[in-house]
Amino acid sequence: MNSILITGATGNIGFEVIRFLFKTHTNNRIVAGVRNLEKAKTLFKDYPKLEYVYFDFEDSSSFTPALKGINRVFLLRPPHLSAVDKYFKPFIATIKQNNINELVFLSVQGAEKSKVIPHNKIERLVIENQLDYIFLRPSYFMQNLTTTLLDGIKTKREIVLPSGNAKFNWIDIENIGEAGAMLLQQFTAYKNQSFELTGLENESFDRVTALINQEVKHPISYRRVNPFGFFAIKKRKGMETGMIWVMLLLHYLPRVQKPPRITTVYEQLTGKKPTTLKAFINREKYQFEKT
Repeated sequence: MNSILITGATGNIGFEVIRFLFKTHTNNRIVAGVRNLEKAKTLFKDYPKLEYVYFDFEDSSSFTPALKGINRVFLLRPPHLSAVDKYFKPFIATIKQNNINELVFLSVQGAEKSKVIPHNKIERLVIENQLDYIFLRPSYFMQNLTTTLLDGIKTKREIVLPSGNAKFNWIDIENIGEAGAMLLQQFTAYKNQSFELTGLENESFDRVTALINQEVKHPISYRRVNPFGFFAIKKRKGMETGMIWVMLLLHYLPRVQKPPRITTVYEQLTGKKPTTLKAFINREKYQFEKT
């Protein structure tokens, strides 16, 4: 039996990883690393075998206690933390110091090619520390529509981004969680490999808004802005500067890159086809209705 620490456990992907681990009746000990234990216990009330430990990337004193008895780690970078040397270098060093050598890192599609994104630097830190690893590199999350972009959809009936006509590959977080759980369970079979996890479709935000409008009573629009305008809009709304830069990198860089590669990794791992955009939007359409 392995003891697996899940960082970012209460986030969308962390939750799905834990859900699929227990859905597959894991024999491993699963520990959720969380900042608020009571909130986490409420969120995971249906998983009585899940254990909890205090863990916070912004509190390095939590690292060693959280890693006690652990031999495998699922590493997830919280979106607002982009200072790799400040937060992730010490954590990876602590993993090494505690003789833990198995790590699954939730990276991002194309991380190996782009040194400007934090995922690239984290991947290099893992390799430099000679850890056995699996890098899971998913494409653009469908759930961005129901999280970071949802407020504008519900209140302004628009998506405002510096993405132009760029095409994104869209993946359901449920698919990521299932693949992540499988890789954690079968780490030895897949170690020291990278997996580019994509959906079936490369689509622009124009196309996605059209698909949403097929399902909702009040249509939405997609408004293109330049990077400076986007930065100003988000700054006025009080978004942290680090998070704005992350959103800019995520949504502007595809304009100057080739369309994303579509892979069959999810099907190879699970034997199933990934969620389509149409199916996702139909499933979540209640969220897109006007407030």
